Amino acid sequence: MMTNENNATAEKIVLITGASSGIGKATALLLAKKGAHVVLGARRTDRLEAIASDIQAEGGSVAYRTLDVTNLEQMQAFVNFAQEKFGRIDAIVNNAGVMPLSKLEVLKIEEWNRMIDVNIRGVLHGIAAGLPLMQQQGWGQFINLSSIAGHAVYPTAAVYCATKFAAIAISEGLRQEVSNIRVTVISPGVTESELADSISDDTARQGMQDFRRIAIPPEAIARAITFAIEQPNDVDVSEIIVRPTASPY
Repeated sequence: MMTNENNATAEKIVLITGASSGIGKATALLLAKKGAHVVLGARRTDRLEAIASDIQAEGGSVAYRTLDVTNLEQMQAFVNFAQEKFGRIDAIVNNAGVMPLSKLEVLKIEEWNRMIDVNIRGVLHGIAAGLPLMQQQGWGQFINLSSIAGHAVYPTAAVYCATKFAAIAISEGLRQEVSNIRVTVISPGVTESELADSISDDTARQGMQDFRRIAIPPEAIARAITFAIEQPNDVDVSEIIVRPTASPY
């Protein structure tokens, strides 16, 4: 049974991109259980529908809309949809991401561009769509997903790491520029997800399979995101790194 008693997440309006699986899905389920109104966006609307049905069956509040974060107009429509339905926005979780790893010498330029579009432009589009409304409200929170790849560079991951370093830089810049809007970076370590499914390079795919032998469930990241949201408006959790206890990275 969903509950909104005695917790700081109750009744908050939280938008989540990349919500059809992995961290996005886990975050949606946890926040809804805690009484938040969750608004889910992703390209795979059939999955969003299934997640929404599960949340509603437990008494939770949820809405969803098709979203490609690389399209600024779709992102703006997603934010407008949430505002029209719930009247305000308390937090945007910029979670959508892709990770088609390969060595630079393989020259998978289309995959480089895809990572740049989703992992960097997607975050910027979330900020562009949500920031004016949050400034008008006088409050709000952006939670941007980086990675341990935003703290160290690994072979086959140069472009992916660059996008995750960028997410941290963008977040810190926004934090310094605004005084009444909270900005949080969540940097997951190896987490069970579909990210590795996008790796087309055989060498990189094998390396990631080895890398993922130690992994934590997406619910671990969802709890970190929820912790940041639960803090009072004058407390900004700037960054959390969450990784397996046994992780060497």
